[in-house]
Amino acid sequence: MSKILKGYIFSRPFMGERVPQSVQNLVLRNYCERNNFIYQLSTVEYCMKDSFLHLNNLLKNLNLYSGLISYSLFQLPENSNKRYYLLKSLISKKKVFHFAVENRSVSSLKDIELINDIWAVKQTLQSN
Repeated sequence: MSKILKGYIFSRPFMGERVPQSVQNLVLRNYCERNNFIYQLSTVEYCMKDSFLHLNNLLKNLNLYSGLISYSLFQLPENSNKRYYLLKSLISKKKVFHFAVENRSVSSLKDIELINDIWAVKQTLQSN
């Protein structure tokens, strides 16, 4: 069976950055080509701050995909508890979440710890 990744992108800024949707999709497509995945066009999250409605819907309907791919891990919820719950839910379904810019993926609890460490560093740097 082919490994299919469903894209997930933003139309709003995240962690002080704004990346056009077309650029996000190009980066996702390139990541999938380099790593031998089939790329399914992205779902675009609502532009309201802290909205993750589309991401939560993707998590409920993952049976068609090997996992998800996002432009950046900083498109996950800022709240560490929400981020943990979301990633743990994905892992419990034996799926993987890929982050193209950081060239990282989450498929285990240890991976979640690393993602949270990266988040903590980014948030510390932004507050200084």
